[in-house]
Amino acid sequence: MRMKITLPDKSIRELPEGSSGYDLAKDIGAGLAKAAIAISVDGKQQDLNDVIHEDCSVSVITIESHDGLEIMRHTLAAQVLARALKNLYPDSKLAIGPTIDNGFYYDVECSKTISIDDLEKIENEMHNIVKSKSSITKKLLSKSDALNVFKSLGESYKQEIINDSEQENDFQLYYQDNDEFVDLCRGPHLPNLSFIGAFKLTKVSGAYWKGDSNNKMLTRIYGTAWNTEKELNKYLHELEEAEKRDHRKIGKEMDLFHFQDEAPGMVFWHSDGWSIYRNLRNFVRSRLQESGYIEVNTPQVIDRKLWEASGHWDKYRENMFITEIDEEHANEKRVNALKPMNCPGHVQIYNQGIKSYKDLPLKYAEFGLCHRYERSGTMHGLMRVRAFTQDDGHIFCTENQIESETGLFIEFLSSLYSDLGFKEFDIKLSTRPEMRVGSDEIWDKAEAALESAIKNLGYPYRIDEGDGAFYGPKLDFVLTDAIGREWQCGTFQLDFNLAERLDAQYVGEDGNKHYPVMIHRAVLGSFERFIGILIENYAGKLPFWLAPKQVVVASIVSEVNDYADEIANMLKKQGIRAEVDLRNEKIGYKVREHSTKKVPFIFAIGNNEKAERSVSIRQIGSTDTSSMSLDEGIEFICGQNKV
Repeated sequence: MRMKITLPDKSIRELPEGSSGYDLAKDIGAGLAKAAIAISVDGKQQDLNDVIHEDCSVSVITIESHDGLEIMRHTLAAQVLARALKNLYPDSKLAIGPTIDNGFYYDVECSKTISIDDLEKIENEMHNIVKSKSSITKKLLSKSDALNVFKSLGESYKQEIINDSEQENDFQLYYQDNDEFVDLCRGPHLPNLSFIGAFKLTKVSGAYWKGDSNNKMLTRIYGTAWNTEKELNKYLHELEEAEKRDHRKIGKEMDLFHFQDEAPGMVFWHSDGWSIYRNLRNFVRSRLQESGYIEVNTPQVIDRKLWEASGHWDKYRENMFITEIDEEHANEKRVNALKPMNCPGHVQIYNQGIKSYKDLPLKYAEFGLCHRYERSGTMHGLMRVRAFTQDDGHIFCTENQIESETGLFIEFLSSLYSDLGFKEFDIKLSTRPEMRVGSDEIWDKAEAALESAIKNLGYPYRIDEGDGAFYGPKLDFVLTDAIGREWQCGTFQLDFNLAERLDAQYVGEDGNKHYPVMIHRAVLGSFERFIGILIENYAGKLPFWLAPKQVVVASIVSEVNDYADEIANMLKKQGIRAEVDLRNEKIGYKVREHSTKKVPFIFAIGNNEKAERSVSIRQIGSTDTSSMSLDEGIEFICGQNKV
């Protein structure tokens, strides 16, 4: 019997039933057979030597591809790092070793503490293992046989993984060098270690087994891997630059915010940090007003009944903060939730009064404080918090208005991003997730409408399968920062479900009642996270209009303090955020201190400046000083204060 194998270019190869992925690659060409590391069968990745049993679509994966790089990283974690740890620490117990963005990690229990100083030793052992170019073979075992293998090795975490699994057969065990090393893994893996590229171990941390603080703390070793040394060095340079730009470090230097254990994942904004927040909010607010949005505000705490009606209670409850209140003189408890999002509240505003098709599109905007339960291990400075403010908005419109509103939003977003320093962005079309509300028919309709709109508008996009919101498909807008990192910020979500669930209607041109399409949209995403992105993008040197302190007037001698005060007051009257520094310190010290706090301009004022009613201006990052008259200096600074 022969099988028909459909290749990515739609051509068909016929092979004997039971041929492997390697047989297919060899049939296509000797060069591909040499470069092949795995296959994808009907969209599912498999090992190169796995047997193909029936007609199907197959693509051959090579090391140069994105999928190939991921497989190489996975193999490096599960077959090289894990083996190196067992070689160096024989009593260690292996847990898991998945890939992550740009790298991998492995969790291990070890009686000896593994520190950052041990990484070089581990890395050297990994290089020795890679030099062997060992072949990697896979065996499929029953549950009992797999348990016996790891019981004999004393690998308790592997046994727990197997015991927790519902499957009874086909546990994948990967071996090296005549069974000298074995690991349990989902695969696929490289056929041999000769395909391993350039790698580097980067850090060590602690991690609870299964992410549960009730379990044992394991050692987590992180690494990165690339196909070439050049790619590795480029990434390590970017990593070093990212560490320099870490918003947590810069935020402390600039005295912008802090966190503390009594309010995990919630920001304590200091004066200068709150200044950035307010100026950013005012900037967005003015743009919203220009674009026809109506600003509203909805309650923080809402009864569970509304969350049940909206679908959030069933689909999103694990991420919600729930409160129970004994109502005075009542016999039952009232169950509320802190709002994780603003959309059900906006529908309640929409429902006040009869709406006509002539009222649509109707656009609500809210700077809404939301709360979502994030696990402690996932929180990261401003980038992932439990309390955050969304620049949230909802557009109630007809189906015929979807395309025009999509275009208007992208224009709005593009202009706003540009003014914030981000000239380009990518668009992802995210489709239905596994956990969702609404029928497949409604989802088909929503996905088709959104894809049609983005196609007709001519914007390039890529599809991200399964990453839509639980109530509808969405467009995600991805920014690239100054050092090449991607940040998903803006979102435009099409919802055919919520209006019907909450009985939001309008009277159509035909005189009948209809459900509006509800578009959920945000440009920044959350103020907290976006401020973190801005800090890292600009390395703290924010655009002048956004800087918390724009000018510091620093005296060189005490005799000019009155003149320094006069200058600062003149700047303040022009709307400039100016301060004076009259401390009895040398001017060089003052300049260094304010430069650390990323103040854009420093006016150095001495006796000559007072006598001539002039100013000496130094811009952050420059060693040059410009001298000009006081009026010219004021005019120069005011000219900088534009978005």
